[in-house]
Amino acid sequence: MAVSPVITVDELLSLQKTGAAVHVLDVRWRLGHTDGYEQYLAGHIPGAVFVDLDRDLSRHGTPDEGRHPLPHDADFAEAVRRWGLRQGVPVVIYDDARMLPASRAWWALQRAGVDNVRVLDGGWKAWLAAGGEAEQGGVEAQPGDREVRHPGLDDVLTTESVAQWTGVLLDARAPERYRGETEPLDPVAGHIPGAHNLPMSMILTDDGRFHDPVTIAAAFETVGAGENIPIAAYCGSGVTAAQLALAGTLIGREVTLYPGSWSAWSNTPGAEIETGPATEDEPIDEAEATI
Repeated sequence: MAVSPVITVDELLSLQKTGAAVHVLDVRWRLGHTDGYEQYLAGHIPGAVFVDLDRDLSRHGTPDEGRHPLPHDADFAEAVRRWGLRQGVPVVIYDDARMLPASRAWWALQRAGVDNVRVLDGGWKAWLAAGGEAEQGGVEAQPGDREVRHPGLDDVLTTESVAQWTGVLLDARAPERYRGETEPLDPVAGHIPGAHNLPMSMILTDDGRFHDPVTIAAAFETVGAGENIPIAAYCGSGVTAAQLALAGTLIGREVTLYPGSWSAWSNTPGAEIETGPATEDEPIDEAEATI
């Protein structure tokens, strides 16, 4: 039986009580903030190793590559070793931002061939609410031995190829950004022509956990992503879209990412822009509005 990409706090606590080995990764990050590591030092799940989204899960690039270009394969492989990941040991990832950065880490690891990787449903807030212990200070792992694939760009869409996508293209940003009514970060407002809006507010509960699979599947259906239709997704910079890919996995659907997302598309000269109403008039979510 395939392992779910999501794990509950109770499941993680039970796993730890058995003494089973498990790698825990803390991806504390919010766009525009630089205090993720400081928050991690102030309190984290015992044994958790800090993952820097800007350094480990992306790299600096040109504007037309977007705000969070994929790291080079060799650099990501080195980060995996630095986190201490070892063959055969499961990985649990969490954050304090509605599982957005954790989903980016999950996506990066699974595309690199790392199995048994799961995101903690509800993240750090759910852990504390359940009475989970908090450990202070940093954790420096011994170098790991986990081998990873070097996928390059073979399994993702580029700015050139996303324009040729023949399946359903989903925009995971907040409706106001999709419609082009506001754009707090990128040079042009709007969306990629033909894209449908599926904001994460339709996938997550109010307290930042995933809805049940039936609800998630229904959300995909409302935007034309029915059974056997290829799905691709983008967002602002390839973080929220990774969470949409995780949601797809929960219902047995593969979602191909355009990592450059709107930050790459809107910085590409000549790229066509559409504006207009979203598929669903959902309320804006602060986290979705900025990533």
